[in-house]
Amino acid sequence: MKHLLSINDLSRDESILILDTAAELARISDGPMKKLPTLRGRTIVNLFAEDSTRTRISFEAAAKRLSADVINFSAKGSSLSKGESLKDTAQTLQAMGADAVVIRHPASGAPFRLADNQWMSGAVINAGDGTHEHPSQALLDAYTIRKHLGKGAKDLAGLRVAIVGDILHSRVARSNVLLLTKLGAHVTLVAPPTLLPFGVDSWPVIISYDLDSVIPQVDAIMMLRIQQERMHEIFFPSAREYSRYFGLNRDRINALNPNAIIMHPGPMNRGLEITADAADSARSVIVEQVSNGVSVRMAILYLLLGGAPIEGGIN
Repeated sequence: MKHLLSINDLSRDESILILDTAAELARISDGPMKKLPTLRGRTIVNLFAEDSTRTRISFEAAAKRLSADVINFSAKGSSLSKGESLKDTAQTLQAMGADAVVIRHPASGAPFRLADNQWMSGAVINAGDGTHEHPSQALLDAYTIRKHLGKGAKDLAGLRVAIVGDILHSRVARSNVLLLTKLGAHVTLVAPPTLLPFGVDSWPVIISYDLDSVIPQVDAIMMLRIQQERMHEIFFPSAREYSRYFGLNRDRINALNPNAIIMHPGPMNRGLEITADAADSARSVIVEQVSNGVSVRMAILYLLLGGAPIEGGIN
């Protein structure tokens, strides 16, 4: 594996390897040695042409815990904002000696273009491209589900996951469907018809428009943010009506099975897709998803740049 551009780049075994490596790195990070020398001398560039807080900081923390040098490169205030092409930016990073570029870009396919055109020799990691994919988010979500519900299993076979909300604009949903089904989970998408993408009928999922009928059956429920910044037309009558039919609230929490967990990739629109009661409940693993993201992104960087899997720790 030279790049991580899509969940389709990963086999089932490679996906499990990343999750296992993340678990080992999390165990080591919980010990006295927080920082590992594994990527000392390597340079990681965070190239973010789209706003981000969690993902950018998570990749930065992951790289620094592995002793890599980190360069943060945002579109605002850079030559990208002046009209510089992605090719010229990539060649600049190559000249700086970047070993890996973590890229977030509003254009779907931008990370593939960066990798396929061989503008740079380093690894390319997709941190979200348009409405296409967000593979590292799906990996940290799978890691979180396995940690809470996996019962020691390597995969997610038999677990039932509902993904609820703005599927149409969600790269998180696309990557999660690919990964969760690859690992054996049963996925149900719940959304109004206007927030489902064209061709969703061919996805390996069940589609429902009735959240209340789905909730009692699932082991994990993943609420998605309504991406109002990508909406240029009206997709539902009002925020109140959306919350009534597709929001997670106290009554719906009470209808969940006793061991079910609540997830959200963030940032949350509290009061729209999820109430404060749900976001802050004992069932919520939303804050833990953030901390798990650092371990998973450490594993991605380690396996792309460091090589062999970790077995029993790092010497």
